Amino acid sequence: MRGAKPLLPGLAETGFNAARLPGPEQALIAFFTRARLAAPQIERVGLSCALHRVLAEPIAADADYPAGARSTMDGFAVDSRATPGRLALSGEVRMGSAPSEALAPGSAWRIPTGGMLPAGADAVVPIEDARIDGASVVVERAVDPGGCVAPRGSDMRAGEALIECGRIIGAAELGVLATLGIVEVPVFRRPLFGVFSSGDELVDAAKATDLGQIRDSNSWAIGAALEGLGARARLYPILRDDEAAMERALRGALCDCDGLVLTGGSSVGERDLTPQVLARLGAPGVIVHGIRVKPGKPTVLAATGGKPAIGLPGNPASALIILEAVAAPIIAALLGALVPAPVFEATLSADIEKRAGWTWIVPVEREAGSIPVVHPLPMRSSHVSLLARAHGYLLLGEEVAKVGAGERVSVVAFRTARR
Repeated sequence: MRGAKPLLPGLAETGFNAARLPGPEQALIAFFTRARLAAPQIERVGLSCALHRVLAEPIAADADYPAGARSTMDGFAVDSRATPGRLALSGEVRMGSAPSEALAPGSAWRIPTGGMLPAGADAVVPIEDARIDGASVVVERAVDPGGCVAPRGSDMRAGEALIECGRIIGAAELGVLATLGIVEVPVFRRPLFGVFSSGDELVDAAKATDLGQIRDSNSWAIGAALEGLGARARLYPILRDDEAAMERALRGALCDCDGLVLTGGSSVGERDLTPQVLARLGAPGVIVHGIRVKPGKPTVLAATGGKPAIGLPGNPASALIILEAVAAPIIAALLGALVPAPVFEATLSADIEKRAGWTWIVPVEREAGSIPVVHPLPMRSSHVSLLARAHGYLLLGEEVAKVGAGERVSVVAFRTARR
């Protein structure tokens, strides 16, 4: 698609030419073909800061783990060939140190769980399967070689690939890194996005409002969503409906940030300035303006100098849904991996009929109870409380015309949700 033109719909006074709008997947393909985003940057962080970061280099074992055979039970280290029988209790394995002597024939050593077997021992008799008789251990039944023993290298082998590049580091990964002694972890740097809300009707969240004014909620919601996607967010002052001032603010933010996310001003009205301003920031400029998705049709995807600029609708529900459900791969490209959203299966309580050929994103509320049932919520994009009531959303593709009550559906939860 080299040399392809931006997917800009033919605009008329009545708005978007819906027939020419790309679907979400088409829009992202066009964006990544032309945007040529900067590669994720690598940094090293301590183990205490590595949780939820994206691993930037593959991790392999530097040696065998465990380094020697270890007991998996409290009991007695023995040579299995000497069982059953009466064995002389001649030693004890101490935790934290390797045995300095070999097991003598016909003898046994006390050994704790995790203790290293002495040379000459190939099995452990659990303490409940043996009997102490003076200075001897009586083993009534024969034990198999390797019984109750974790062999050398049974956990990890030297050179074995363990964690791939691009893995999001969780508790298990931290355990592996610590075991290998990797205390400075190579991770992709979290990209910094400048977040802007635009519109003369907006005021700061801390201020009182007059009739016709709205407190800015989008900056806070979008900033939190970016953090949930693994990025960092810097909230900037509200942009007024002034084209020159908007351009100055965005150019300034691009000097400090790895990308921009704007809400508002992305439609086709006289005061919708976002596409015009983004087009002037630098090549390739606006790549997509308008997507065949509900909600979120006026979305803008742009880039300049390897940095993405995402123009989201001004309606709060639309802005947050589009960032999480459609634009997340753009954030992931700078982050090194897509942070997966939690998904749960549920039964739909009511029919949903949708427009053919469009992608619909439908917020749903989960009914309390042991059997998950979800109710579709009325999609009122301007309602700030809508997604706070929702427990997730359904992503219904272009091929879907109807989902019936009683059907099993996959519900995607917002990445910042904690319910």
